[in-house]
Amino acid sequence: MSSSASKPRTNEQDNAGEVLLELTHVHKRYGATVALDSASLTLNAGSVHALVGENGAGKSTLIKLLAGIIQADDGQVTLAGLPVNISSPDQAFAHGLRFIHQELQVVPALSVAENIFLHQPYPNQFGRVRWRQLNRAATDVLAELGITHIRPNMTMSKLSAGDKMLVNIARTLLPHATGKPAQIFVMDEPTASLSASECKRLFTVIRRLKSQGCAVLYVSHRMDEIFNVCDAVTVLRDGRTVYAGTTDTTSQAELIQLMTGRSVSQHYPARETEVDEEVVLELQNATSKHVQNLNFTVQAGEIVGIAGLVGAGRSEVLRLVLGVDRLEHGHTIFNGKKLSTLSPQTAWMQGLAYIPEERRSQGLILGRSISDNVSLPHLTAMSKLATWLNPLLERQHAQTLGEHVRLRARDVQQKSRQLSGGNQQKVLFGRALAQHPKLLLLDEPTRGIDVAAKQDIYRLIREQSQRGVAVLMVSSELSELLGLCDKLVIMRDGQQQEVVPCNGLTEDALLSLCYGNSLSSAVA
Repeated sequence: MSSSASKPRTNEQDNAGEVLLELTHVHKRYGATVALDSASLTLNAGSVHALVGENGAGKSTLIKLLAGIIQADDGQVTLAGLPVNISSPDQAFAHGLRFIHQELQVVPALSVAENIFLHQPYPNQFGRVRWRQLNRAATDVLAELGITHIRPNMTMSKLSAGDKMLVNIARTLLPHATGKPAQIFVMDEPTASLSASECKRLFTVIRRLKSQGCAVLYVSHRMDEIFNVCDAVTVLRDGRTVYAGTTDTTSQAELIQLMTGRSVSQHYPARETEVDEEVVLELQNATSKHVQNLNFTVQAGEIVGIAGLVGAGRSEVLRLVLGVDRLEHGHTIFNGKKLSTLSPQTAWMQGLAYIPEERRSQGLILGRSISDNVSLPHLTAMSKLATWLNPLLERQHAQTLGEHVRLRARDVQQKSRQLSGGNQQKVLFGRALAQHPKLLLLDEPTRGIDVAAKQDIYRLIREQSQRGVAVLMVSSELSELLGLCDKLVIMRDGQQQEVVPCNGLTEDALLSLCYGNSLSSAVA
């Protein structure tokens, strides 16, 4: 299969402006809960259309409806002017719809090529897979995205989260087995796991799809992305379409007010107290299997960010501090004591709290209640004589923490999987703050949550630093690092490059540092 065969369209701009998809007055209820309330959406060929709204506004429901996972109770869906009933994912695929979801959909034990062809028959001869042809076809599809560092025979489990997302995107470029090309691409938070360079590569691909007459429905909480790559925008609030227009006739502030129904400040909470001189965490030539020779400190009340490209070793720094990755050389000093045999269990007991990058796969037991998830690392404190759990104490504790983090839920017995992404993240924050930690380890604390939830998370982080809690955080959002942090540890290829103050640092300068340039050249 050549790279040209994987292109979704060849009649560039022939159908530009044509309405490819239209949803009109769509309703969807789950019992007493109204998920979509007369929602409408129009996608034109050759256009990138943003779909925005707070978590719980109905975006995921609308995407599931387009994907054939659920069906509408009322309303109409048309494709190229013809009414359709998309009753299954296979039908959606056959109609030319492609989906890139926020949550990675891969089979870890299979190769990259096998994952790319998950929804397609493998090239075969007399029932035997032609592996060389399969790998060559996968290489061509990856090349469509400009990806050369991912080999088709690599096992998916060994890829970073960003590379797994790129494989998911590459998969959508395959034509349907019937020959019908992809016409509509639905991208749900596609950049959540991508580095700045990978984001640029994705945006290039999106613009090429646009030039080929495709429609892209782009779901993101990142306002800068929406105004960078999107032509039009639809705002959902409480399941209703409250705005539909072009991005050049609105502003970030207006979109946020439409999404939330209120004005939300875009500024990060300012520091109101000085950083304490007490050193809470110190790394002295700390080395694990994945990172080498880390040397930096985190003081009480200080927020230290870890910056770098995807694969630079950012999350691995937190894993070393937490004891997930074994310390092979050097020292980790916490509260003046060297930690040589630290484990995640003992870390929580000693005052280190951790929020992982992947809340659904690494942080929460989705089938358990909010109360159960909040209590997980603190079962001893929630039990009688360290033996019998006290359900009433668990619920009361979860209720208090939920109020503190502004959790929006029916009650603390609600299942975690029923919460929006932002509220799931708040459950993790409630758990992390339950025992008043001395050090807070945050890995992508606002990944995939809406602007209002981000404001709540920023408030919590700043509030903890004001109380003297040391914070060490990883974020892919440069503005977030610069807006919250006091200093940054720059990582590259598993090595600490330098430690720089945030004061006066620009996003362009920070990105230059992440690419390996010195501070003097980055700010020149």
